[in-house]
Parts: sequence; structure tokens; C-alpha cells
Amino acid sequence: MGLSTRFTELLGVQHPIALAPMGGSAGGALAAAVSRGGGLGMLGSANGDPEWLARELPLIAEAGGKPWGIGFLTWQIDADAIERALEHRPRAVMLSFGDPSPFAERIRASGTVLIIQVTDLEEARQAVDLGADVIVAQGTESGGHGARQGRSTLPFVPVVVDLAAPVPVLAAGGIADGRGVAAALALGAAGALVGTRFQATTEALVDPSTAKAIVEGHGEDTERNRVLDIARGSRWPSKYTARTLGHRYLDLWRGREAELAADPRARQDYQQDVAQGEIPSLPMWAGEAVDLVTDLPSAADLVATMAAQAEDALNRAGRL
Repeated sequence: MGLSTRFTELLGVQHPIALAPMGGSAGGALAAAVSRGGGLGMLGSANGDPEWLARELPLIAEAGGKPWGIGFLTWQIDADAIERALEHRPRAVMLSFGDPSPFAERIRASGTVLIIQVTDLEEARQAVDLGADVIVAQGTESGGHGARQGRSTLPFVPVVVDLAAPVPVLAAGGIADGRGVAAALALGAAGALVGTRFQATTEALVDPSTAKAIVEGHGEDTERNRVLDIARGSRWPSKYTARTLGHRYLDLWRGREAELAADPRARQDYQQDVAQGEIPSLPMWAGEAVDLVTDLPSAADLVATMAAQAEDALNRAGRL
């Protein structure tokens, strides 16, 4: 049994649960496992690196023919990245963080479902105007990058649902179990996009120390900032900050971002600390719902568990 929504009907999936296409975490094995479990698995291709795609795309075969998708950081890609992705016939392509207008028409013309993630109402209106088939409304509770001046998931999602209707909306940010999926549905969303919870699975492309930190972490351990982007020389647009677990460089440079940006020696020190294993190669992205992550299951099993929890929660609330 599955919860039928406009999202599940459009994508041909059993459960209204999608994997956030997290760069560095959502590889082919994880995307395949989520799809095999009845959700929509999405590769986190970030900048569309051809070598990365060549390594991870063959693993999608493990999805057993179930629908899958691929996500990009819109500010990092060009038209060639979209063309390379479309050659593999994904069911959906998701664009996040940046102007999707140069790519939207090509994706839609291919018959591929266009998913656009938005972090504010201006982005939501643009997504509607561009003909997005699905819109992801991301709240600031989410792990990884999101809007510096964004809004929390609970008040943001229903506003986007009303603005975008009848386009189906997925809720993102602070959702790590079936109760969160049920809450998203109660807000009028057609499903949920889940990130942090799927990082702590057997198929995720994360260092074991990162998975351990997520399992042991708490929401109050997370912090949204730009320090780590600046320290590691990432060119993320300044309107997007990142929620991570604690980090030594946060403690060193918190509130001194301009000083850090002007100090090349500090950035060299960061890279040296990475090379020597003093700090992880990537920040530990994690959202506020990290308290709900307590184990390392298979992602396929996790999708089924979350779906059952969501049905139970809705039944208890008299929604089914």
C-alpha cells in the first residue's frame, strides 16, 4: 500500500518520498536504493562532472527499472551538463540554487519531469512561470545549503502550495521520519524531499565518521553559516548559507567572515588541515531533524519504514 498523491501519480512511484540530490552523498547506489524502496531516488550530480556521472550512473541499474532522477546545483552547471544527463533518460531533473531559466525549456521539451527547488517566494513564482512540474519548498531547517534569509518549513510550505496550485509541491527541511512526511501532506504538500536522514544509510557516499556524527548529533549541534564555504574556497553564492554540524573553523572564524575571505593564509591552513586528516574533507552537512537519526539502515528499507509511519500518523490524526 502507498499514499497516493499528485507527486506519486506524476512520477510513477509508490511513496511520496524523494531523496534530496545531495552532492557528495547521493550517488548511484543510494539513489537506486531509494527508488527500489518505492520513493524517487535522485543522484546528486552538483556540477555535472562527467567522470563522477560515468562512475555513479551505472549503479542506477540496481533500481530495477524504477523511476529515478538527477539533481544539479543550477549556479554551477552549463547546458552541456543537462544534455549529458538527458542522454541517460532520467524520469526527473531537479534544479536548485540559482536561475533555472536557461535550462527549464530543454528539460521540459525532452519529456523529463522538471523539479525546481525554491527557498523564497520570488523563486517560487519564477518556478511557476517556468512551468515546473514539481516545486520543492525548502525551509531553513534543512541540512546543507539554503537561503540566508529563508523561512521555516512549517509556514513556508503552505504558502508555496497555495501560490503554485495545482503544481505539486514537496516539503523539504526538518523531515527525517514518517511523521514529518505526514506533516508535509497535512500542509498540502504532495510529498517530502529528505536529505539528512538518507546520509545515514548503508548506501550513502559519506565517510564513516560523518555517518557516525550524524547518528550521534543533535539539532542544537547544527549551525547555518558561510564560514566553511569561505575557508574551503567554495564559490557558493552569498545568498545561500549551509547548515552543518560543529567544526573547528566555525569556532575560529564565526562572525569574522570578511576577515577570513581576505586572509589567503587561513584558507591555505584549511586545505593543509584537510590533507593531514585534521578535519574532514567536506563539512558535515546536517539538518535540525538530526536527532531523529539513530541508526544506519538500508535506504530501501528506510523508505518503506517512513511510508508506514506516515500512514500510521495520518490514521491517528483521522486523515485516512
